[in-house]
Amino acid sequence: MEYYELHPDNPQKRFINKAINVMRDGGVIIYPTDTVYGFGCDIYNKEALERIYTIKNEAFSKLYSFIIPDFKDIATYAKVSDFAYRHMRKLLPGPYTFVLPAAKEVPKKLWTKRKQVGIRIPDHPVVLELATELGHPIVSTSVTNRKGENLFDPLEIRTIFNASVDLMLSAGHLEGKPSSIIDLSGEEVEIIREGAGDVSVFL
Repeated sequence: MEYYELHPDNPQKRFINKAINVMRDGGVIIYPTDTVYGFGCDIYNKEALERIYTIKNEAFSKLYSFIIPDFKDIATYAKVSDFAYRHMRKLLPGPYTFVLPAAKEVPKKLWTKRKQVGIRIPDHPVVLELATELGHPIVSTSVTNRKGENLFDPLEIRTIFNASVDLMLSAGHLEGKPSSIIDLSGEEVEIIREGAGDVSVFL
């Protein structure tokens, strides 16, 4: 694994570029978000996506969300109703995953059985720049151990996944919860998981 420590205020562009090149070559990375560390790859690379399932020891049927860099990009990957738009506009970027009807642009591997997708726009400059410069959304799933527990210490993560992942961008110790998951695919809000994002705005 290539391992790079990012400056907290001005992340080094050369390290971000290395991560982008790894994903373009079909690799898997670990990156920081506004909640926890995530495993990532280009959503259009089937082999890299399957590697993440294997690394996490999860069934290929499990839904992974993905990160897009900007609110204006959502309509490319999901069908957004006026109802959903009003809610999302207030909260993004932020620690939320929004479940929406899938658009055809998204690989069906990332659809639920109900033809839905999970979309993230984190409030974190590193991952937003990664998605912007890559030109494609990035798979987003939390870095966890075999027990499914989130890992926050970059050195522990490096030790565990050194032989499994191609590159890691470290932003120091992260403390938090995974994103809150909010289903806005229908006419009512459904809170699937209460995490880092404040869900009281939906109650």
